[in-house]
Amino acid sequence: MTDAKTQIQDTVKANDVVLYMKGTKDMPQCGFSSRVAGVLNFMGVDFADVNVLADEGIRQGIKDYSDWPTIPQLYVKGEFVGGCDIITEMTLSGELDTLFDENGVAYNKEAADKIREANG
Repeated sequence: MTDAKTQIQDTVKANDVVLYMKGTKDMPQCGFSSRVAGVLNFMGVDFADVNVLADEGIRQGIKDYSDWPTIPQLYVKGEFVGGCDIITEMTLSGELDTLFDENGVAYNKEAADKIREANG
Protein backbone atom coordinates (compact mmCIF):
# COMPACT_ATOMS: atom_id res chain seq x y z
CA MET A 1 0.00 0.00 0.00
CA THR A 2 2.94 2.34 0.61
CA ASP A 3 3.76 2.25 -3.09
CA ALA A 4 0.20 3.28 -4.00
CA LYS A 5 0.25 6.07 -1.40
CA THR A 6 3.57 7.40 -2.73
CA GLN A 7 2.32 7.21 -6.32
CA ILE A 8 -0.88 9.07 -5.36
CA GLN A 9 1.05 11.76 -3.46
CA ASP A 10 3.41 12.25 -6.40
CA THR A 11 0.51 12.52 -8.85
CA VAL A 12 -1.57 15.02 -6.86
CA LYS A 13 1.50 17.18 -6.21
CA ALA A 14 2.78 17.08 -9.82
CA ASN A 15 -0.54 18.17 -11.38
CA ASP A 16 -2.70 21.20 -10.62
CA VAL A 17 -5.90 19.22 -11.17
CA VAL A 18 -6.24 15.43 -10.91
CA LEU A 19 -9.34 13.29 -11.28
CA TYR A 20 -9.20 9.74 -9.97
CA MET A 21 -11.95 8.06 -11.92
CA LYS A 22 -13.28 4.85 -13.39
CA GLY A 23 -12.06 4.96 -16.97
CA THR A 24 -10.37 7.92 -18.63
CA LYS A 25 -11.41 11.50 -19.41
CA ASP A 26 -12.01 10.40 -23.00
CA MET A 27 -13.79 7.17 -22.10
CA PRO A 28 -15.34 7.19 -18.62
CA GLN A 29 -16.49 3.81 -17.33
CA CYS A 30 -19.21 4.97 -14.92
CA GLY A 31 -21.83 7.69 -14.82
CA PHE A 32 -20.36 9.55 -11.86
CA SER A 33 -16.89 9.66 -13.39
CA SER A 34 -18.45 10.70 -16.69
CA ARG A 35 -20.28 13.60 -15.05
CA VAL A 36 -17.21 15.05 -13.34
CA ALA A 37 -14.92 14.51 -16.36
CA GLY A 38 -17.63 16.02 -18.55
CA VAL A 39 -17.82 19.17 -16.41
CA LEU A 40 -14.03 19.57 -16.40
CA ASN A 41 -13.76 18.90 -20.14
CA PHE A 42 -16.61 21.30 -20.94
CA MET A 43 -15.01 24.00 -18.78
CA GLY A 44 -11.71 23.48 -20.61
CA VAL A 45 -9.77 22.50 -17.48
CA ASP A 46 -6.42 20.85 -18.13
CA PHE A 47 -6.50 17.86 -15.77
CA ALA A 48 -4.72 14.58 -15.25
CA ASP A 49 -6.95 11.54 -15.20
CA VAL A 50 -6.07 8.37 -13.31
CA ASN A 51 -8.03 5.24 -14.20
CA VAL A 52 -8.52 3.35 -10.94
CA LEU A 53 -9.81 0.32 -12.84
CA ALA A 54 -6.31 -0.20 -14.26
CA ASP A 55 -4.69 -0.69 -10.83
CA GLU A 56 -6.39 -2.27 -7.82
CA GLY A 57 -3.72 -0.82 -5.51
CA ILE A 58 -4.56 2.70 -6.66
CA ARG A 59 -8.29 1.97 -6.57
CA GLN A 60 -8.16 1.11 -2.87
CA GLY A 61 -5.23 3.42 -2.16
CA ILE A 62 -7.06 6.57 -3.23
CA LYS A 63 -9.94 5.75 -0.88
CA ASP A 64 -7.49 5.31 1.99
CA TYR A 65 -5.51 8.42 1.00
CA SER A 66 -8.53 10.72 1.07
CA ASP A 67 -10.54 8.77 3.66
CA TRP A 68 -13.38 9.06 1.13
CA PRO A 69 -15.20 5.84 0.12
CA THR A 70 -16.21 6.61 -3.46
CA ILE A 71 -14.75 7.37 -6.86
CA PRO A 72 -14.41 9.76 -8.67
CA GLN A 73 -12.24 12.01 -6.52
CA LEU A 74 -11.08 15.46 -7.60
CA TYR A 75 -7.86 17.07 -6.34
CA VAL A 76 -6.87 20.68 -6.94
CA LYS A 77 -3.32 21.78 -6.05
CA GLY A 78 -2.81 18.63 -3.98
CA GLU A 79 -6.00 19.04 -1.94
CA PHE A 80 -8.97 16.67 -2.06
CA VAL A 81 -12.06 18.59 -3.20
CA GLY A 82 -14.75 15.91 -3.36
CA GLY A 83 -16.66 13.38 -5.39
CA CYS A 84 -19.41 13.64 -7.97
CA ASP A 85 -22.15 15.16 -5.78
CA ILE A 86 -19.83 17.75 -4.24
CA ILE A 87 -18.34 18.74 -7.61
CA THR A 88 -21.83 19.02 -9.12
CA GLU A 89 -22.98 21.28 -6.25
CA MET A 90 -19.80 23.38 -6.47
CA THR A 91 -20.21 23.79 -10.22
CA LEU A 92 -23.82 24.92 -9.92
CA SER A 93 -23.13 27.30 -7.02
CA GLY A 94 -20.03 28.85 -8.61
CA GLU A 95 -17.78 27.55 -5.82
CA LEU A 96 -15.75 25.52 -8.33
CA ASP A 97 -15.02 28.70 -10.31
CA THR A 98 -13.84 30.38 -7.10
CA LEU A 99 -11.65 27.40 -6.21
CA PHE A 100 -10.05 27.47 -9.66
CA ASP A 101 -9.61 31.26 -9.52
CA GLU A 102 -7.98 31.10 -6.07
CA ASN A 103 -5.59 28.38 -7.23
CA GLY A 104 -4.69 29.85 -10.62
CA VAL A 105 -6.33 27.03 -12.57
CA ALA A 106 -7.34 28.07 -16.09
CA TYR A 107 -10.90 27.34 -17.15
CA ASN A 108 -13.54 28.73 -19.47
CA LYS A 109 -15.78 30.99 -17.37
CA GLU A 110 -18.31 31.22 -20.19
CA ALA A 111 -18.65 27.42 -20.26
CA ALA A 112 -19.10 27.36 -16.48
CA ASP A 113 -21.87 29.95 -16.81
CA LYS A 114 -23.54 27.86 -19.54
CA ILE A 115 -23.62 24.83 -17.21
CA ARG A 116 -25.36 26.94 -14.55
CA GLU A 117 -27.81 28.41 -17.08
CA ALA A 118 -28.73 24.95 -18.36
CA ASN A 119 -29.30 23.65 -14.84
CA GLY A 120 -30.78 26.78 -13.27
